[in-house]
Amino acid sequence: MARQLIFERALRREIANTGGGVFVALFAIMVTTQLIRLLGQAAGGRIPSEAVLALLGFAALNFLPVLIALTLFVSILLTITRSYRDSEMIVWFSSGVNLLAWVKPVLKFAAPLIGAIAALSMVLSPWAVSKSAELRNRMHARDDAAQVSPGVFRESSGAERVFFVEANSDEARARNIFVSSTQHGRHGVMVSREGYQETAPNGDRFLVLQDGRRYEGTPGVPDYRLMQFDRYAIRIEMKEAGEIELAPNSMSAFELLALWNNAAKAEMSWRLGIPLAGLNLTLLAIPLSFVNPRAGRTNNLVLALLTFLIYSNVLGFNNAWISQGRIPFEIGVWLVHVVMFLVLVLLFFRRILVRSWLRRP
Repeated sequence: MARQLIFERALRREIANTGGGVFVALFAIMVTTQLIRLLGQAAGGRIPSEAVLALLGFAALNFLPVLIALTLFVSILLTITRSYRDSEMIVWFSSGVNLLAWVKPVLKFAAPLIGAIAALSMVLSPWAVSKSAELRNRMHARDDAAQVSPGVFRESSGAERVFFVEANSDEARARNIFVSSTQHGRHGVMVSREGYQETAPNGDRFLVLQDGRRYEGTPGVPDYRLMQFDRYAIRIEMKEAGEIELAPNSMSAFELLALWNNAAKAEMSWRLGIPLAGLNLTLLAIPLSFVNPRAGRTNNLVLALLTFLIYSNVLGFNNAWISQGRIPFEIGVWLVHVVMFLVLVLLFFRRILVRSWLRRP
């Protein structure tokens, strides 16, 4: 009994230490890739720069279930692989601890994390996706002048004007403003040293340009007119925030059940599949961790990543078939996980059988 307690305590402690490092590395990779993508959108003017951090946070919450499942798989596999490489497994096997004895401590460690994966995939991830869509919709509904960022050419929603601001003097004013507009077939370009926004008594909003020039004419015809002005007001078209079209991945579980079409079934299958995949991967790491001490150190990690990619891609195909109505939800929600569980049982049987064969006199 004491030997079993020592074994379980040492195993859980090592998995926790390894898992912490693996999660930090995976989370940093995910955040970096998402940040690069969002900064590219901000540089192109598709999203405002002040929304980057909020969208990054929502993306991180959305990817957390998959990250935790992958962390469990890799950390358990690395821990047991190290035991094989350092010949600790020989000691445990000689002490009467067979491969199946690793299942109980591994499940004890993984059970709360799999519960967290289920809660995140069913509740937090769709909430993060819906909030991200709501923020993008609110930012898109801002008026044209409010979406202008210093140093970026910004086209208006009606594609009739292009704005450019070199820099902001303060929160209320901007300097070195460029506005290009096309009205009634004539092209106009305005440049001014400074500008600000103004609201009329009736609620209309205007972009007021000060101390500038306006060039107006027809493209291809050399009859452009030059006008200088001390004050020039451009009416800002106000946009109403449209209703957010709820996608299945942003709906709550109750909304999916109320909708319950093929797309809702596929989304529910994905949400239920993440914790089930986490459980299968947790157990699959035990037989996959076998390594020859003289073999390469990265072989198991490459095999683990390949297994995870195959599993996730097959899940994606399965959900696509559910959304297309090619597989009933009642079958598709379990099919891939049952097949993977059978593969898991075969791997356990193979490792135990090989071990028993090697111990024959």
